[in-house]
Amino acid sequence: MKVHFLGTAAAEGFPGMFCRCATCAEARARGGRDIRTRSSVIVDGTLKIDLPPDTLLHVLRDGLDLGAVTDLFVTHTHSDHLRAEELEMRLPGYAHGVEHPLRVYGHDGVVRRCREAIGRPGDERVAIRRMVPFETVDTGDASVTALPANHDPEETCLLYLIEKGGKTLFYGHDTGLLPEETWAWLATQRLDLAILDCTNGNLPFTGGHLNIPAVLDIRKRMRDGGMLKEGARTVATHFSHNIGLLHDDLTRILEPEGVIVAYDGMVLDI
Repeated sequence: MKVHFLGTAAAEGFPGMFCRCATCAEARARGGRDIRTRSSVIVDGTLKIDLPPDTLLHVLRDGLDLGAVTDLFVTHTHSDHLRAEELEMRLPGYAHGVEHPLRVYGHDGVVRRCREAIGRPGDERVAIRRMVPFETVDTGDASVTALPANHDPEETCLLYLIEKGGKTLFYGHDTGLLPEETWAWLATQRLDLAILDCTNGNLPFTGGHLNIPAVLDIRKRMRDGGMLKEGARTVATHFSHNIGLLHDDLTRILEPEGVIVAYDGMVLDI
C-alpha cells in the first residue's frame, strides 16, 4: 500500500494564508517541508481521503492522475477538507476520457453539501453515497470502515480504517481524544500505520484536535492494547502554524519518540 501525503496543514495552511507572524515568515523563507497545504492523502493512486481547496495544486505539484481515483472518502464538511464545488470538474464538459464514476462517501452533511454543489447529475461520473459510523465499504480492492471522530459536536465526523492487500491503515484526523466506541472497535485490529492529528503541537490540548502529548498517549494505548503490529509506524500530521514549530522542530521532538512527521509530498510504503 502506497500512502501519499498530499497536504499536512490545518485549515489556514502553513504558513497561514494571511498571517505575518514570525513562524510563518520563517516558513516562507525556508520553503521545502515548511510549506504545508490543506490535509489529504491518496492511497495507491486510486483511493483518496478528503477534497481540500488545494487539490488542484496537489495534482499539478505531484503529477497526479486524479481521473484514476475511483473512491473518495470525506471525513467531514469543514472547508479545509471538502470543497464540494470541485466535483463539478469531473462532469461532462470539464473532464474527458473518464469512463468510471468517482464514488464519494461521507455522512449526511457531506452528502447534502455535495448535492448542493453539483445537484443530481446521475451516477455515471460522480456517485454520492451516505456512510454511517461502523459501516464497511468494499471498493473492490480495499475495505474501508468509518469510525466516529471527536471533532465537531454539530456533525458526524468520521475517521477511516483502510484494509488492503493484507495491510491496515488508520486515518485518525480531524479528532480530539478518540471516542471509547472507536477504541472498542480498534481493539480488534492490527495496524500497520496510524496517522494521527497533531494540530496543536506543544500547545495545550483542546477538545477537537490533538497535541503532541495526546499523540504519544494514543500511540501508547495502541501499543499496550496490541493494536499495532511489530514494526508498525505512527505519523503525525495536520499541523497549525499557531504551534510555532517548523518541520525541523517537530522532527527533533517526535523522531526520538518514533513518530514520523508528515510533510507535503511524503510517500510511505506499508
